[in-house]
Amino acid sequence: MLKRYPQLSSISSGDLLRDNVRQRTPLGIQADSLMKTGQLVPDNMILRLIRNALTTRGWLIPASGAETLTLNSSSTATSHIHADSDPSRLPPLHAREDYDYSDDPDASFILDGFPRTSDQATQLANLLPINMVIHIHTPTSIILDRICNRWIHAPSGRVYNTTYNKPKVDKVDDVTGEALTQRDDDKPEVWERRLKQFGETSAPLLEHYDKQNVLWTVEGKSSDEITPKIFEEFGRKFGIQ
Repeated sequence: MLKRYPQLSSISSGDLLRDNVRQRTPLGIQADSLMKTGQLVPDNMILRLIRNALTTRGWLIPASGAETLTLNSSSTATSHIHADSDPSRLPPLHAREDYDYSDDPDASFILDGFPRTSDQATQLANLLPINMVIHIHTPTSIILDRICNRWIHAPSGRVYNTTYNKPKVDKVDDVTGEALTQRDDDKPEVWERRLKQFGETSAPLLEHYDKQNVLWTVEGKSSDEITPKIFEEFGRKFGIQ
């Protein structure tokens, strides 16, 4: 999607979380322990990460008096979040009317990995409008095979899979020759719990967006099968090729 449509950017909740984990911010310390046990990170944490990413890029502009909370540095995060605090007691986010939105076409973005529940979708709607939701349905067995055989080169973000995209040398990055690693949350038992939990919460989420007439579902077992369908629907909806 990003290669085909250069005006798009990706806002990945998982990448934002891992960035905070690597930097050992107070939020990252909390999120690290949750992800390692297969639990989902609380909604208010994810929303703050997303809001910070959008305001940092200038796409979400706080109106006068609306404070921007930065979570990517330990110094600023510490004043709002403590490593041993209860995430559910964080102060509420500002409402949508507290922000202005950029009209620049380059301020178009894909939210990857969030929202996961109807409650999250409702909270997200208070922050910004969503005009298209894509539900990608792939069999659980295919998902587990790909995730559990996934190896990454963390500094560059390159991803390998021992089933269909092997590195030239086992567990070694093709470009740098550095060692590949496997994420702690890419273990089979972690993902079995995560997929079960996701299945229990996804039905209300899909119903939420279906009622808003922004939901579109695509099925397939591989990117080669799914991607052309997404391109076709995206072009039809937004009038671009």
